[in-house]
Amino acid sequence: MRLSDIAIARPVLATVLSLMLCVFGLIAFFELPLREMPDTTSPIVTVRTDYTGASASVMESQVTKRLEDELSGISGVKFISSATSDGRSSITVEFNPERDLDNAASDVREAVSRASRQLPDDADAPVVTKDTGRNDVILWVTLRSTGMSALELGDYAENVLADRFSLLDGVSSVWVGGRKERVMNVRLNTAAMAVRGVTVADIAAALRSQNVELPAGTLENDQQNFAARIERGYNSAADFNNLAIRNLGSGERIYLRDVAEIWEGEKPEDTLFRSNGQSVVGLGIVKQTQANTLEVIDEVKRAVQAQQPFLPDNTELTWTYDSSVFIESAIDEVYQTLMITMALVVLVIYLFLGQVRATLIPAVTVPVSLISAFIVAMIMGFSVNLITLMALIMAIGLVVDDAIVVLENIHHHLERGRSPLAAAWHGTREVGFAVIATTLTLISVFLPIVFMGGIIGRIFTEFAVLLAAAVGFSSLVALTLSPVMAEKLLKPAQSPSRLARYFDGAFARLETGYRRLLVRELRHGWWAPLVMVAALGVIAVLFREVPQSLTPEEDRGVVIVLVKGAEGASFERMSQAMGEVESSLMPLREEGIISSLTVRTPGFGGGVNSGIMFASLSGWDERSVSSAVVAGRIRALTRHVTEVLVIPILPSSIRSGSSTPVEFVLGGADYDQLLEWAEQLRTLARDNPGLSDLELDFDRTKPELLVQVDKQRAASLGISVTEVADSLNVMLGGQAMTTYSRQGEEYDVFLKGDENDFGRLDDLASLYLRTNGGDLVSLDNLVSLQEQGAPGSLNHYNRKKAITLSANLEGSYSLGEALDYLDGLVRDNLPDAATVDYKGESLEYRSNQSDVAFVFGLALVVVFLILAAQFESFVHPFIVLLTVPLGLLGGLLGLYFSGITLNAYSQIAMVMLIGLVTKNGILIVEFANQLRDKGLEFDEALTEAAVRRLRPILMTAFTTVAGAVPLILASGAGAESRQSVGMVVFGGVALATLLTLFIVPAMYRMLARHTRSPEHQQRRLDAVLHESD
Repeated sequence: MRLSDIAIARPVLATVLSLMLCVFGLIAFFELPLREMPDTTSPIVTVRTDYTGASASVMESQVTKRLEDELSGISGVKFISSATSDGRSSITVEFNPERDLDNAASDVREAVSRASRQLPDDADAPVVTKDTGRNDVILWVTLRSTGMSALELGDYAENVLADRFSLLDGVSSVWVGGRKERVMNVRLNTAAMAVRGVTVADIAAALRSQNVELPAGTLENDQQNFAARIERGYNSAADFNNLAIRNLGSGERIYLRDVAEIWEGEKPEDTLFRSNGQSVVGLGIVKQTQANTLEVIDEVKRAVQAQQPFLPDNTELTWTYDSSVFIESAIDEVYQTLMITMALVVLVIYLFLGQVRATLIPAVTVPVSLISAFIVAMIMGFSVNLITLMALIMAIGLVVDDAIVVLENIHHHLERGRSPLAAAWHGTREVGFAVIATTLTLISVFLPIVFMGGIIGRIFTEFAVLLAAAVGFSSLVALTLSPVMAEKLLKPAQSPSRLARYFDGAFARLETGYRRLLVRELRHGWWAPLVMVAALGVIAVLFREVPQSLTPEEDRGVVIVLVKGAEGASFERMSQAMGEVESSLMPLREEGIISSLTVRTPGFGGGVNSGIMFASLSGWDERSVSSAVVAGRIRALTRHVTEVLVIPILPSSIRSGSSTPVEFVLGGADYDQLLEWAEQLRTLARDNPGLSDLELDFDRTKPELLVQVDKQRAASLGISVTEVADSLNVMLGGQAMTTYSRQGEEYDVFLKGDENDFGRLDDLASLYLRTNGGDLVSLDNLVSLQEQGAPGSLNHYNRKKAITLSANLEGSYSLGEALDYLDGLVRDNLPDAATVDYKGESLEYRSNQSDVAFVFGLALVVVFLILAAQFESFVHPFIVLLTVPLGLLGGLLGLYFSGITLNAYSQIAMVMLIGLVTKNGILIVEFANQLRDKGLEFDEALTEAAVRRLRPILMTAFTTVAGAVPLILASGAGAESRQSVGMVVFGGVALATLLTLFIVPAMYRMLARHTRSPEHQQRRLDAVLHESD
């Protein structure tokens, strides 16, 4: 007994089954977390090693290279990159997304342990830390006040707000920008130190040894025990003034006030933070890897509101840049698209069937199938996100097909005079095989997507599994609930409405015309192979002509502006340049295009010569220009600011917000040669109008003062290289030596030389060090100084010396075109020794190309094998799969004429087309086999099958196309990705359906004349067995 037979015999059971699916599906939906995208973070482990006094070249050869050699043997490594500078090596190991972070970190520690035996003895032990790859700020909270000083405002931000926000669920860290940090400044006077015979080491030792709080044992008597504690006595400038540095004998002492100026105030730190032109303190919220962005931002906003009554007078706390605005808007847009798609599909069904009762059946079964899919999402640990919701939109056009096929065939039997019960039984049984075949075909198309690697694979795994689940449940519901509802709702010989009569008449004429045309074309079937060959040729051309990218260019409602100054640029110069850039963007604020502008210097991970701006745009329905147009205007408005390079970036859902789409890596054996190649490549690439903001991550323009220590002379005097470095570090850069307490909080005591004492190189002669005999020797007797230009760091990528060329894309120029262009430049202009690699979005794009090709090929093979097993033939599935090139042709034509790129979304849609277009071929081939088994002549069976399946084929095609229309017409947040999918589905299904109605019958007539159905083979076996008995 078949499943449909059981459902018709026990309608309550079938109804209860669907109700249970709905109940558990709704529970799963409300329990699932809500986020923008599936989790795509890759495990990242960093290894940092310090080696005081070692040059960058020594660090590279003796530390970085030896560590990289061991780390390269770890399994699951995606890439290894490193940056080496004087005294420091930093190696980043990024693993494939499927690797567990803890296990990856354990493997790295083992490799580092093995390599440590080869490192220099006096190098510090390497430090291994775990990371998650994305530390983007999701919300900026700003604090301003007219009633507090800058120091008080900074203390309040750091000690009250940052501490409170960091304790909230899902918050990983809180960046504090623009804070004026309270310190005890100790500014050394080198002349006074020289006169009194005091060195930097003397002062540092005095601070560390005297400004301490230590336990001093216990005192016990008959009644009590007392814990003795030596109190730290230095908590004010007056206290530190009286700190003794040296005893000169006969009661004479040198105090800190004799050699330094001491005051409590701001730390001499270079930092700037502004919001909408006003200096503020900013708190940047960084979420934990697995945390839900929307929930974290809501939690922080509630904390901000709760803090309002407790703010000091004349103080304002609010938020500016908010990444949840895009996410919430995008999800709302998807929900609206989902509802519109559902309404359009139901309308199409009504127009075809002309009966409200009949339309109610798919209107009920489709939501049941969609809701049921969330049960699988819950089991798999997925979330409700833009990708899974898009999967549901696409699923509407798929899951309705099963209901349509069943309903249309039941309707056909009713028209032949059968009772509703008999029509439900015969109609469902007749198409049961086709429903199961198309379901298995669709599932076999989606599941290979799970085998895709990288970030794109992680994203579309949820898409594929949810679609497969919805399709699977739709088959179950179509064979159980649909016939039960049809038996209860549909009535025989029901008088059709005027609209139904009109459409029935039109469709009858269409069937007649189609039959006549089909019969004529089948007599000349030679044209079908020619059409297939022509389609393959056009597909090959379109694959070259359609621009390709990793993801469509998204309008996320924000433009991130990177500002880069010259190497060695001072903070004052950068502050002035940032002000000019900020002023240049005022026209965009006055026009209402930019709603808020957040400015920070230095930028994240950058030096003093860097800055970053967050230009939050007004709502999508409040402006007439896209974020890409805004980025172009920002570039034009800031072109006159020549001191810095201004790089507007459109953030991506899968790319860090501060990186450009093009990251092209040149590798080689020598940095001088590499730099020559890289500069030649950049010069050539500047002629390409599609590329802008071309930058290299390596140059030799950073001003550097090379201090060469006479190690033998220093050693003979008992002076170490470390002591020389420490003294210079204090005098030139400053260093926190100890802390002091103020109102229960700890603050640094910051030791630094007077900037006026070191304006020239020969001023270092005034700095003295103490020998092992107690005498003083000036620094110029131990070191020689040399000014030079030096690279900021020596970079490796996958163990090779590397220089990265980064660039933005202009206009409609695609990432694929850019990478192919740069590959061509290297191939035509650089020697074979120059190797090419990719980073960031460029790496994901190149990896995705091969992954999609593999998945597409695997899906074709799996579909072919499943259909071969179902049809018990290798010819029938080949005929069915001939519809795939037709779908690809339609999808590519849609992309070509719409100007949409061939990206990850449109590529996945093309994989979907395999299932969408083959189901029409399955309906024709399977029914032709049935009619031949019933004794119809071959050509008659083929023609009758095509004509009888015309209505369900057109109904399913129109519903699928109708489901794609809202995606094509999508606007607002996240519309670009939906348009990519919708255009491929619309073009592919429309063209494939039109041609399938003729190509499949023609190829069936050409190839399948001598084939048989699975039932024929079974009957032959039964006959043979019967004769043998």
